[in-house]
Amino acid sequence: MSPGTVAIALVPDEGTGISPWEMYELSIALAVFGIPHQDLAGHWYDLRLCGPAAPTSAGPFALRTEHGLDALAGADTVIVPSVPERVVDGGDDVPADLVEALRTAAASGARMVSLCTGAFALAAAGLLDGRRATAHWQHAAQLAARHPAVIVDDSVLYTDEGTVLTSAGATAALDLCLHLVRRDLGARVAGRLARRLVVHAHRAGGQAQFIDTPLPTTDAEGLGPVLQWATEHLAEPLTVDDLARRARMSPRHFHRRLLETTGTTPLRWLLQQRIAHAQLLLESTDLPVERIGENSGLGTAANLRRHFSRSVGISPTDYRKAFRPSGPPSRAR
Repeated sequence: MSPGTVAIALVPDEGTGISPWEMYELSIALAVFGIPHQDLAGHWYDLRLCGPAAPTSAGPFALRTEHGLDALAGADTVIVPSVPERVVDGGDDVPADLVEALRTAAASGARMVSLCTGAFALAAAGLLDGRRATAHWQHAAQLAARHPAVIVDDSVLYTDEGTVLTSAGATAALDLCLHLVRRDLGARVAGRLARRLVVHAHRAGGQAQFIDTPLPTTDAEGLGPVLQWATEHLAEPLTVDDLARRARMSPRHFHRRLLETTGTTPLRWLLQQRIAHAQLLLESTDLPVERIGENSGLGTAANLRRHFSRSVGISPTDYRKAFRPSGPPSRAR
């Protein structure tokens, strides 16, 4: 069974067309949902690119859509990659036909998604009122000022309010798109797709309140390899001294470097990675909670429940019910 139809709403500027930033976020959505990855999941998404009938300028080339905005209705997921800069910076209204099409799609039960400034379109349609939402940090204040009913959070990569999701700008759009795949097809498929796209799968958060701290891919003082090694040995009783010794640093210097690199302390970082691994095991295996506590390095089931509930906001059992996809789970050791 296909995970559903994804309709992308193209919103060009009437005078200048699609900007490079808009093309970047559009391309991310196309790469995730528009390229068939049947080898990962058997069936992939059906894509509709919706927009104006006339070709749209996109820098050195023109972009033509096969569907009008009316085709947003009936889609399982609707994505607005962005809106023109004049809407964000100049205060112009979001096009009325787009607002109406978004409201119709939402009323029909579609999951509504914005990437970066696409949040302005969802907000104009009233779909973010009373909800937590985000956009690129440079535009978050404008979003909050123009739509005071929206709970704007500029500190996260994305928000997940169930049927309405928003992402920050640029590459955060990829974090949200991978999160959607994770919700629809499970952590294992999303992880394999992330490796195919050469990004870290663990930047995505399982809940609206939880965003994982990403691993640094490179680091002049060797933190990247050390932290990657740590994520592969989470079941072991790791200490700050262990990681510092492996990084050939003093514990104090390691603490300072990790804080500068990730924005968090070594103990907090280890806890975040263990919670993230527990999420993966809950989603992709049928291991009992006791074994998941052991495999993620959190020890007893009681300790896992306490840390997991505090970080994610729900119990491991409730998380498994909400986030494990349909179909038989694997039996990891």
